Order: sequence, then structure tokens, then C-alpha cells
Amino acid sequence: MLEPIQNAPQPAYVQPIDQQDKIAAIIKGVVRTADAWGLSNAEAAMLFDVPTATWGRMKAGTYKGVLDQDKVTRASLLIGLFKGLRLLFNGPLTFGWPKTANAGPGFNGKTPVQIMCEGGIPAMMKMRQHIDALRGGV
Repeated sequence: MLEPIQNAPQPAYVQPIDQQDKIAAIIKGVVRTADAWGLSNAEAAMLFDVPTATWGRMKAGTYKGVLDQDKVTRASLLIGLFKGLRLLFNGPLTFGWPKTANAGPGFNGKTPVQIMCEGGIPAMMKMRQHIDALRGGV
């Protein structure tokens, strides 16, 4: 007979990041993702949930703030989606899928970027799960 769990695992918690070297690396990854996908500054700022002026400082490498739990989560989802697309596709869709209108269920002719901008983190998570599922994982 199975024994009851005495100490259930703690839910995952994304820690805010305040070390400038780690912040710079994360922002560099997000900026490269946005550039590869051909996102406008407004789209990238919306996906990362920062003002356009802050996104400009991030792109220029002059951002001196902290990345809170929300930003770390968004960065993780965007970079994970970028990686998933590189593993799934070979060709134009590798970088073009996020800005390509999709007639599939749940997209209603919108692009994945539009869906993610409108839906925030929950929509970003769904896109990441969608690509992971297409790759054969969940």
C-alpha cells in the first residue's frame, strides 16, 4: 500500500533577478528572439509587458532595472517558444510562424503574436504548449 506523502513538493516559484549579468543575458535572449521573429518595438514591448521606452533601453543594452517574476516568466516562455520552433521547423516557419496568420482552432485567423499580446502570460503558455505538443512532447 502506498504511504501518504508527508511533505508535498512546493509549487515552482520563479525568483526575481537582480544581478546585472543575469539580467543582461536574459534581455539579450529576448531581444534576439524579437529580432528573429521580426517583431516591432511595440509588439516586443507588449509581449515583455514593458513600456516602449523601456524596451528601447533593453534593446540598447542600457537597462538597469530588476526583472521581477512576471518578466522572468515571460522571458522563459518566449525563449522556450523560440527554441521549440527551431526544433520543430526547418525553413521559413522557424522564424516566421509567430507572425503568420493561423486558421487553426483557437487562432481565428490571428497570428500567434497577436494572440500572445492580447492574452498575456496565459496565452504565451498555450502557444508554448502548442508547439511542444506539435513536437511530440507535452
